[in-house]
Amino acid sequence: MSRDKTALLIIDMINTFDFHGGDELFENTLEIAGNIHELKQRAKKSGIPVIYVNDNYGLWQDNMNDIITHCEKSKGKAVIEKLHPDQDDYFIIKPKHSCFFGTQLDILLHQLGVNHLILTGIAGDICVLYTANDAYMREYGLSIPRDCMASETEEDNESAIRIIKKTIGANLMPSERIAF
Repeated sequence: MSRDKTALLIIDMINTFDFHGGDELFENTLEIAGNIHELKQRAKKSGIPVIYVNDNYGLWQDNMNDIITHCEKSKGKAVIEKLHPDQDDYFIIKPKHSCFFGTQLDILLHQLGVNHLILTGIAGDICVLYTANDAYMREYGLSIPRDCMASETEEDNESAIRIIKKTIGANLMPSERIAF
């Protein structure tokens, strides 16, 4: 990865978990939040840009603080306390599953000179998978640490990992093995 200009994406971790299957996803998210936090700290020390890409929860003003405040009123507060965006982090609002669809992410990555992405977050079988596919189609190199991705069920997560391994070929090593 040393030749690549890398960015760390944190997907949908600012979350209410107030939906069908949200309780299960919340429990699985708590298990990965610490891993993402540690990876984020290592990335920042290495000068790697950190980009949060998050659902908008119907708050179409694209205001990060409104979304965080909205999600902090739910059980998602426990995750937000571990992974609250820093002042120098980027924050992009997405309207659908992929971080690329209807967002300025690709433009930002080009402006930053990024050609390799580390994808983390939830849900592994939906938003992380769709983002991985779109990144692959745009020819970004990809790392997706297995211990930084969660879905509602372990079966759903493993299914996404199999698809990623078979069709995208992303690096799926554990987060502590990712070198910057």
